[in-house]
Amino acid sequence: MVGVIGGSGFYSLLDDAEQHHVPTPYGDPSDVITVGTLGGRQVAFVPRHGSDHRFAPHVVPYRANLWALRSLGVRQVVSLSAVGSLKATLPTGTLVVPDQLADRTHGRPHTYFDGAAGVGHVSFADPYCRDGRAAALGNGIEVSDGGTLVVVNGPRFSSRAESLEFQAQGWSIIGMTAMPEAGLARELALCYTTLALVTDLDAGVEAGQGVTHAEVLAAFAANLPRLRELLVATVAALPAQQGDCGCADPAGYPSGFQLP
Repeated sequence: MVGVIGGSGFYSLLDDAEQHHVPTPYGDPSDVITVGTLGGRQVAFVPRHGSDHRFAPHVVPYRANLWALRSLGVRQVVSLSAVGSLKATLPTGTLVVPDQLADRTHGRPHTYFDGAAGVGHVSFADPYCRDGRAAALGNGIEVSDGGTLVVVNGPRFSSRAESLEFQAQGWSIIGMTAMPEAGLARELALCYTTLALVTDLDAGVEAGQGVTHAEVLAAFAANLPRLRELLVATVAALPAQQGDCGCADPAGYPSGFQLP
């Protein structure tokens, strides 16, 4: 099964949808999980911020969301994200499939390996699934291939100085939700792929007032059909099951840790 994490606007894509309440050791997920059919595949969908958008990026129940998806049989996850651009060459409306992450979040529970199961250290050199990225890039839809997504804590946007610092690192896009989501997916042996939609140029990329929430919402709504098209094509092109991509490598797991 494929898991999709995104905004509530994607509910309408699922055929034969059924809702599931899935409690976890980490509390409830952001909302009920809807299971249906998309792109010829069985898909479990969870709205990251809740159906009423009640969870800000720094308080999303990331651990519960990923645990619930795996409990339902999900092994491949596609994450949908609205991002800012750190490069003028990635204008508003660009679809990006990043290949790297830089984590600048703090205060978020970011691991399952912090209890009686013991201490573990999974490999995270390549945060995104090789096969998932190939599915997103090989379906004929125009996307920007690669680049680093830097994840900030939010919910505020960056200052110009912060934005210029991120640009100086050579990073491409900026968001607020890919971490700890990607790291938790790796700890649960899940393939994880991000499909990102640029909704604004980050402060410091161009002169002006900087990013506003209204600007982000308007750009996301205007480009939502293209992101939906990419999602459907990606899900349809994913391998029927996990292959040898390395995402499910148990090396580094604590001896007492049990996957759901």
